Amino acid sequence: MPASKPEKLWIVDDDQSIRWVLQKALEKAGMEVQAYEFASDLVRDLNADNVQLPEAIISDIRMPGMSGFELIKEIHSKYPELPVIIMTAHSDMDSAMSAYESGAFEYLPKPFDINEATDLAKRACATNKSTSGKIAEVEPVVSQQEIIGQSVAMQELFRSIGRLSKTSISVLITGESGTGKELVAKALHTHSPRAKKSFIAINTAAIPKELLESELFGHEKGSFTGAQAQRIGRFEQADGGTLFLDEIGDMPAELQTRLLRVLADGEFYRVGGTKAIRVDVRVVAATHQNLEEHVKNGTFREDLFHRLNVIRLQIPALRERDEDIIVLLNHFLAQAAKELNAEQKKLSSEVSDYLQTLDWPGNVRQLENVSRWLTVMAAGHEITMEDLPQDLKQSEEQNERNWEALLYQNMLHRLNRGDSRILDEVTPKFETIALNAALQKTGGRKKDAAELLGWGRNTLTRKLKELDISKGEPD
Repeated sequence: MPASKPEKLWIVDDDQSIRWVLQKALEKAGMEVQAYEFASDLVRDLNADNVQLPEAIISDIRMPGMSGFELIKEIHSKYPELPVIIMTAHSDMDSAMSAYESGAFEYLPKPFDINEATDLAKRACATNKSTSGKIAEVEPVVSQQEIIGQSVAMQELFRSIGRLSKTSISVLITGESGTGKELVAKALHTHSPRAKKSFIAINTAAIPKELLESELFGHEKGSFTGAQAQRIGRFEQADGGTLFLDEIGDMPAELQTRLLRVLADGEFYRVGGTKAIRVDVRVVAATHQNLEEHVKNGTFREDLFHRLNVIRLQIPALRERDEDIIVLLNHFLAQAAKELNAEQKKLSSEVSDYLQTLDWPGNVRQLENVSRWLTVMAAGHEITMEDLPQDLKQSEEQNERNWEALLYQNMLHRLNRGDSRILDEVTPKFETIALNAALQKTGGRKKDAAELLGWGRNTLTRKLKELDISKGEPD
């Protein structure tokens, strides 16, 4: 049986190192790869007579001359079925959404995992072989949403929002308080076919039970004491658009029944009304609670849960994406400086390392509030440990545990920038620090220092020589 023909793929990126790494990885995976420095050269070859088309293209966004978005438009004007994967070093949701909305097959954030890039390239080629459908050409939309993150979890969230951008399907957003559930809901609306209609948000936990029904469905004049005029409810306000029901887990049981009926039939009655009101509303719900547990104990309707939980988006807690903490802090410090007409403060390296070890129970909201506090209260241009608010300063016992978190951050940083054999460099540094501390504690007495470290005397002597440490007294 003859061997299958290798997939043919083109790469364009003005960064030579990116081109080289991608080309070598894809060729190792059995693909035939052609690399370009400029998008204009790729377009020239694409328009050549008797060109053998690639099965997919991988392109950077920002390049000299023609950008990645302009390239997609040029490619799809002639070859609408040709998948284009967009690479970008920008770790915000708008970059991801712009990639999808320009017609990209997929979005690949830098720095990328080689295996992920290879799998994505193979999937793009396979899609090209199996479909003849055209890729829709849509102008990029500039959004005001501030959802930022370079972590794997956030990039996957951006991808999910991108895949949902052409639909009006119901979505359930879950995540702890302060993670940005409403921002995600707004993004789902902004990048949906309903974007030109209203986005209406309501926190079901913040409205008294006796008023929530009227708030959602409206009421007729005189329907109850105090109802002096007709009121249009949130469902009617959101007709044609999106209704965001925050903290849906706190909705009273009787209103759950009414909500289920609206989702099923698309119509409802105002409080005190006799005329059915028909609406076309996309419902996006959110909760920080475990709705499955509420269903089990009978406080949340199972049929409503399944109506809402068509697609679920889980927003990670900040402690689960600690590589985003400094990115977010710098963003919020710049934002606070602009809002407060103040100097933008800079984090010292010690503060940056320390803040990445905290749990941040209030998540992104807490981080934003801290940024405002620091902008106003920090004395100098550079933020030091003394400038931090008291509630962020930990006890001595907690600080003693921080070295593990700091070491973890350092290791992760080294791995993310592509370092290898990192223990060859880190272990001698660790041993040097431990040796110097033990010698300082014992006043330079090597025998006592060896006992404190759990080493034999010969091991300590050898390590002093290997590490070029002259401190210590003969004993």
